[in-house]
Amino acid sequence: MPKIDEIEDTPNPNAKKFILKEPLTWGITRSFDNSGEAQSDPLAAALFEIEYVTNVFYVDHWITVTQDGRAEWPELLRALAVPIRAAPAADAQSAQLTSAAASSALADLSPEDQQRLELISDLLDREIRPYLQGDGGDLHVLGLESDRLTVHYQGACGSCPSSLSGTLVAIENLVHSIEPDIQVIAV
Repeated sequence: MPKIDEIEDTPNPNAKKFILKEPLTWGITRSFDNSGEAQSDPLAAALFEIEYVTNVFYVDHWITVTQDGRAEWPELLRALAVPIRAAPAADAQSAQLTSAAASSALADLSPEDQQRLELISDLLDREIRPYLQGDGGDLHVLGLESDRLTVHYQGACGSCPSSLSGTLVAIENLVHSIEPDIQVIAV
């Protein structure tokens, strides 16, 4: 059962980031935009049972919960803390699932596109993801087709206005350092 170490604000005023003393996963991101998506995840399902919750995102030692803007944070934080504290800590299976998920993402791409995507992902891992994760979110690459990179924002970044404007432009400019003609699309 993870203990909450601290609770941080994020750039998204409707999201809070809980820093935990024990990990919930080992590198596996879990992102849910509604209660239907969360049915198979006991922690996310319990959080969506709390009124006002609109998004749950977690990985390793932190979890970000987004609300619809109608709740008062002090009261909502107390309610959210109960299922977070009751969640089981990560187990050894998480590490195995991480490596399996990473290899399946590249399986359908040509060897050339696999290499292109690896270069782009390495760049995003170094230059973008640490900042997004620091703010309670992340970025998931959905695909690479020709000169089009499709990404999906997760956690606090999913509903943050700056994600779709400033951050997306910064990502595209950064990726242009590798491939000048690539277009980055957020879905």
